[in-house]
Amino acid sequence: MSKILLLSVLLCCTAIVVRGQDHFTVKGDSLARTPERSDTAKYVNLGKIAARKAAIRSAMIPGWGQFGNGLTIYRGVKIAAIYTGGTLLALSYIQNNRDYHTFLKEIQYRKANNDQSPPGSPLARYTQTSGLITAKDIYRRNREVVMFSFVALYAVNIIEAYVDARLKYFDVGDNLTMKLSPTIISSDMRYGYNASAPGLKIAFRL
Repeated sequence: MSKILLLSVLLCCTAIVVRGQDHFTVKGDSLARTPERSDTAKYVNLGKIAARKAAIRSAMIPGWGQFGNGLTIYRGVKIAAIYTGGTLLALSYIQNNRDYHTFLKEIQYRKANNDQSPPGSPLARYTQTSGLITAKDIYRRNREVVMFSFVALYAVNIIEAYVDARLKYFDVGDNLTMKLSPTIISSDMRYGYNASAPGLKIAFRL
């Protein structure tokens, strides 16, 4: 009886001294919960957007894309070069087209009038019709070359505006550093001997 009483007293004292583990509650099913999405901003390529806008502007009005990229002396010279080249090509086209039609009418008139030139024609010095045909073909070819040059100048205008806008947002800061430090270059171990040689280590940090 005394043993049972003593055991009961010990158990009561133990229950008083020892505290249970703190309880904590989790709201909701922890396994069913999904992690919250981090608040990250969407990356926007400003250079690509500006380049597309510059290309569209230059396609509408030559030189507008270069002007929209920010007017500087360099871009002003490019705009002037575009319009100067276009003006020279236009004058060349007009001249070659006029000469082509002049020789063509001369050839047509001679074919209809037994190789006789019209009165007061400036081409009467060409006694052979073959010379007129050769000159006509040259002016026609020159006119076609000028037309292709117009297309090339228009395309270069668009491409240049696009590239200039992309390079405007290209980061070429001063954060590039170079560090030189001596080092030891070890080769493969052969015949129990590990050969090593002094070297120079170059590290670039962007």
